Amino acid sequence: MSQKQFLVQLNEQERHRLQQIVRSGKHKARKIARCRVLLLADGPTGKTDQEISDALNICLATIFNIRRRYSHEGLERAIGEGARSGQPPKFKGRASAKITAIACSSPPDGQARWTLRLLADRIVELKIVKSISHQSVSNILKKTYSNHT
Repeated sequence: MSQKQFLVQLNEQERHRLQQIVRSGKHKARKIARCRVLLLADGPTGKTDQEISDALNICLATIFNIRRRYSHEGLERAIGEGARSGQPPKFKGRASAKITAIACSSPPDGQARWTLRLLADRIVELKIVKSISHQSVSNILKKTYSNHT
């Protein structure tokens, strides 16, 4: 992982933008760290990957990837968040709203309150979704509750 494989050459506008992001402290920590890496790596006399790693306590592979992204894809991609891997959500908008509405309704006869398992069974019974676990119901209700507080 040679530090000169992907040379970082910031222009004055890019350098000013990165310094602004670092100084403001109003951005995510990862974005600020990426900006610091690029500022330290700037120019032919910029610090080596090892020096940047020691100064910022960042893995060498991360520094290499930031340099590479800047070189191939530009400043915005180098400091921004990329798409994360993982399975897309199964229950969106309407299904989540219906699940929340059921949870807010009166519990079934003979029950003092809704349980997650009762909710999951009712949701499948009403054919809102083919199948759902009680844990998924919990996650949906948590997200709904946290968005409204």
